[in-house]
Amino acid sequence: ASLTVEQVDACVRLGEPWPDAPDEPAEPGQVLLVFDPTLAPGSSWTLEVTVTTDIEPARGSGNGRRTGTEPPRVAGEEAEAAHRAWYSSSTSITTPHVFADRAFRRALADLRLLVNSGPAFGERYIAAGVPWFSCLFGRDAIITALQVLPVRPQVAQEALTLLARLQATEMDDWRDAQPGKILHELRSGELAAAGEIPHTPYYGTVDATPLYLILLGAYQRWTNDRELVDRLWPNALAALAWIEQHGDADGDGFVEYIRRSERGLINQGWKDSADANRFRDGTLARAPLALIEVQAYVHRARLEMARLARLRGDLALADAQETAARQLAERIETHFWMDDAGTYAMALDADKRPVDAISSNAAHLLWCGTALPDRARRVAESLLGPGLWSGWGIRTLSSEMAGFNPIGYHLGSVWPHDNAIAAAGLLRYGFRDEAARVAAAMLEATMYFRDSRLPELFCGFDRSRSPYPVPYPVAASPQAWAAGSLFQLLGSLLGLEPDAAAGELVLQAPSLPDWLPEVRLENLRVGDAVVDLLVHRSDGSAGVEVLRRTGDLAVVVRL
Repeated sequence: ASLTVEQVDACVRLGEPWPDAPDEPAEPGQVLLVFDPTLAPGSSWTLEVTVTTDIEPARGSGNGRRTGTEPPRVAGEEAEAAHRAWYSSSTSITTPHVFADRAFRRALADLRLLVNSGPAFGERYIAAGVPWFSCLFGRDAIITALQVLPVRPQVAQEALTLLARLQATEMDDWRDAQPGKILHELRSGELAAAGEIPHTPYYGTVDATPLYLILLGAYQRWTNDRELVDRLWPNALAALAWIEQHGDADGDGFVEYIRRSERGLINQGWKDSADANRFRDGTLARAPLALIEVQAYVHRARLEMARLARLRGDLALADAQETAARQLAERIETHFWMDDAGTYAMALDADKRPVDAISSNAAHLLWCGTALPDRARRVAESLLGPGLWSGWGIRTLSSEMAGFNPIGYHLGSVWPHDNAIAAAGLLRYGFRDEAARVAAAMLEATMYFRDSRLPELFCGFDRSRSPYPVPYPVAASPQAWAAGSLFQLLGSLLGLEPDAAAGELVLQAPSLPDWLPEVRLENLRVGDAVVDLLVHRSDGSAGVEVLRRTGDLAVVVRL
């Protein structure tokens, strides 16, 4: 028999009896052990092999025998210490609801699992997902950072800094790059190194740039880290310039995209599969496309830039951005609203026609606060109506559309992060019961997936046809913004609205659904202050107790 051990700058300790010397030398990087026992009929022979490693290389060490009594270096100790540091510096969330508690713990562990170092020394980021997306994605990094701001604002600081360093500074059609644009994807494998793919990095995303500005504003609200805002202000202005120039190439007031790279993505919103954008009759929409959610992101990004500019004393920029945001919101209502469907079109196509399929995209308008209140109610009814609501969550595309496919990547599947954004939007407009239904569906879904882990997506079959959420065959799991969705759902239910500069944390109309009696948040950070909160269900709303407070922070509950 032979035993092969991969050897990476390590020595192999062998106990007695030593095996016979092999007839042929082992291949480079391997250790070949040969045993040749003689067995009598009916007898047996047992071999037990224990392999430990030392950091010293085994090269030139003869047969591998080592002397001395020093213990082997245990890398697991360092990993365990890193995990302890992660948890101790994150907000702890506990609840007596067994499944919710398990899901929150799994989500935080998955985020730690997805932390990658690089690309430069000292940098790190949360990879988008395993196994397909184990690298840096701009959109995913930003949305995940937004989701986990109440739990770990360091994620946002790291994402903002890294994405600013990699922000495009020149035109490059091969990589769909334009000055000021935030990257889509960074790869470092053989194809990227050989120039066969444009992911070095690739900039084919229309939404990462306005989302970057939203994250910068949200991060400042939670931390009041003025030093970082000041340092990244030139990057923020460059992103804003991209929105106003390259993003709106035809000058119609909307941000559109079209692929320029022959190896780039046809669709460049979060629904980026080639068949994602369709009319009601199933016809594919033709680019350039102005996606509805992107216009909402731009609206919110302009308002965040106006607020930050005012903090910095640039009143002219603040006024200009507030005016532009108001005008954009008016144009969205004029060009995207579909009164017959009670929702917004998912896009405008190359001919400025509304892409009239009923989809989850409109929920992002609610999240950004862009929709008119009376129309927001109709959008809420659409999201929870029979076409979009599967019973396990909101589908990406209504089952009433010709292009609906419950196992299509973006054609009727259910994405946890999309549902978390929808729930946040519903709560923003006061639709508590509807948001609670979405949150309950996501939590119930965790009970059917291994380790209580929400995957990237699952199939959009109706709950009446399936007693459990049907897995999408090749979903990434763990996946960053799927894990982060649980924290966004909770933060939305609690109505967390920080103002670190004012030393205030507002819980705006906090509510807990019937199935969640209480939640304890420990080590919640707002600016330099730290607070522990106990939120419990009380007479249809939620009561809040401050258990511990360090630093100057007012906790305000508005019912």
